[in-house]
Amino acid sequence: MKILDKYLLKTFLITFTTVFVILFFIFILQTVWLFISELAGKDLDLILVVKFLLFSMPRIIPLVLPLSVLLASIMTFGNLAENYEFAAMKSSGISLQRAMRVLIIFICVLSIVAFWFANNVIPYAEYKFVNFRKNIAQAKPAMAIAEGQFNDVGTYNIKVNKKSGENGNILTGVTIHEKANSFGENKTVIKAKNGELISNEKSSILKLVLNDGYYYQDVTPKKYEDRAKLPFVKGKFKKQIINIDLSELNKTDDDSPESVGSTNGMLNVNELRYTLDSLNKNLNNEIISFSENINQRVGIKTAPKAIKPEKKKKAIPNDILSLYTNKQKSDIIKMASSTITSNIYSIDSTQKELKDKQREINKHLTALYEKFVIAFACFLMFFIGAPLGAIIRKGGLGLPIVFAVLIFITFHFINTFGKRLSQEGGMSPFMGSWMSSFILLPLAVLLTYRATNDNGLINFDAITTPISQLFQKISERFFPVQNKQ
Repeated sequence: MKILDKYLLKTFLITFTTVFVILFFIFILQTVWLFISELAGKDLDLILVVKFLLFSMPRIIPLVLPLSVLLASIMTFGNLAENYEFAAMKSSGISLQRAMRVLIIFICVLSIVAFWFANNVIPYAEYKFVNFRKNIAQAKPAMAIAEGQFNDVGTYNIKVNKKSGENGNILTGVTIHEKANSFGENKTVIKAKNGELISNEKSSILKLVLNDGYYYQDVTPKKYEDRAKLPFVKGKFKKQIINIDLSELNKTDDDSPESVGSTNGMLNVNELRYTLDSLNKNLNNEIISFSENINQRVGIKTAPKAIKPEKKKKAIPNDILSLYTNKQKSDIIKMASSTITSNIYSIDSTQKELKDKQREINKHLTALYEKFVIAFACFLMFFIGAPLGAIIRKGGLGLPIVFAVLIFITFHFINTFGKRLSQEGGMSPFMGSWMSSFILLPLAVLLTYRATNDNGLINFDAITTPISQLFQKISERFFPVQNKQ
């Protein structure tokens, strides 16, 4: 390897590593902020917190890696151009393509590693992350309840004054509000002197045993005028057991199907293809089965007998109901109306189910294409950042960060928009996943062409000068006195 290649590779690697570590640390802080409700005030030891962060780290790589490549490329080639090192290379007959050759090889290797990471490490970490969040309550059930505050656990709001015991499973001063409906209205209040949390690693049910307590339950009278009296029922108990579903523990607003709750992020390429084959067969069988069923249901099977027309009349009249009596007409209309209503309801409900199944297929297809998108994104960001750095001729952390953030936000916004739209059926999952790459690819080609053409470099003065003159004219027009002073 020549001295120039070693120098460029060393410069790029140092910049790339520094940027990657800084951005990775920033995104880790964002992850901690998203799940702060699960980590703060839950008496978790350091090992559990470290495991929580380790399992959540790999999902950050698809965001950090392309941005790091983009920013490192702009900074590296911007420094070379700013220090006139590119001018020295060109005077020696070394073109931009020749200077980029060793870095292109490095980006190829990085893309292969990124694909392997997205196909193997991220699914495994996602699986461990989801199961860790579900099983953490079984390992330490008291972590779901913090002292001195109400904790939302499924259909219960639980507050304890003090926790004791080896695992904090002995509770003192327990107050429980039970939600009676989906609106979160508290109809039942349970107060107990003490209680105990009992869990089993083989069971998904957490038992809360309460001792020496009372319960108060609001009663809603049938008569509206009696509701102002606010009647309630009061009871006393020596021992009461409440079963809590562990799947409701550690559940946050972030548990959307696209983030933690979905299983497509836990599968590699082969598993996704196998799952997609099963999902498509299931969808096709569902469509065929429903089509046959609805065809059999259409029509009146038990129609009343019609009055026989005269033998000489063979043609059916236009008003076929005239062949029936008034009572038969009424029965036919009622039967037809009932059949139509039933069929419409069946079609609507089946259509919703088919849309949900198609949405699930689209999510799996999007997860499949995303593994290839992250590898191509490294290429794309390099061929945008390297020529852009040579064009702007600015290194450091000023202008390169501005360009990198603008380009990456555009890429990430289009990528997110495309995935959401494809999952809802607005476009094909292939186009939704690759739309951001297809849109920014012409920019990469244009920048590479202009950077390699000495006469085609972007003149920023030609862009900024007219804008400055326009603002100066506006200022002179609206603030003449201040300008004279």
